[in-house]
Amino acid sequence: MDYNEPETKEFVKSLGIKYRIGCYREKRPEVCHLLADYLESIDKNYEKAGIVYKNTCDDYKYAKSCSKYATYALLGKGSQKSDFKAAYSYFDKGCELGDPTSCFHQGLLLITRNEQQGIAQNPIKGMSLLEKSCLAEHSNACYYLSGMYIAGVKRHQDKSEKDAKPEVLVATDMKKAFQFALKGCELGNMYSCANLSQMYAKGDGVEKNPELAAKYRKIATDMQEDIQGGKTLSFQEGLS
Repeated sequence: MDYNEPETKEFVKSLGIKYRIGCYREKRPEVCHLLADYLESIDKNYEKAGIVYKNTCDDYKYAKSCSKYATYALLGKGSQKSDFKAAYSYFDKGCELGDPTSCFHQGLLLITRNEQQGIAQNPIKGMSLLEKSCLAEHSNACYYLSGMYIAGVKRHQDKSEKDAKPEVLVATDMKKAFQFALKGCELGNMYSCANLSQMYAKGDGVEKNPELAAKYRKIATDMQEDIQGGKTLSFQEGLS
């Protein structure tokens, strides 16, 4: 099929009109989100895209738009400056509406230190949000959660407390680390599969099993090779 530039431009233009009708006249939130995507990717008008994402979240409670606007606020994309508190608020909205990506990013904002941006660190709540995201099949959330259970979590200390023993907020728990690594690997997270291989090799959180260690190492290696080659390998393909 020959590429026809005028026809392609006309199709893209008609798509924008279609999205505007579906959003503004028919008031369909999923189409409003598509319109914002169109403004972002085709028109490169990030200011208008951000407004549509925000309005679609506020007016229609459309979770994906909440997450997208939160990302805009976090990065300062469009005309606004970076605003961590606004980002947190909209990630919270998206998470409450069932978007696992929103829960993941909200959790990360609480786990990392963002006090200067107005977000109080709260690793316990952050981990609960990561777990919610992981159980909703967000592979990165499973990976981060597994890593936190491997290392454990200690309360951050100020310089004035440097000689005091750090307070342990979450103890190392290799069984939980294994469970979340397994879930992450099943969802296609390469790093979770690599950690799973190490756990089977060492017997951390699970009975030592060299055969399974080798199997998951191969799955992780195959995923890495396919990512480099531009292909996404599923967990099930890796087991075959």
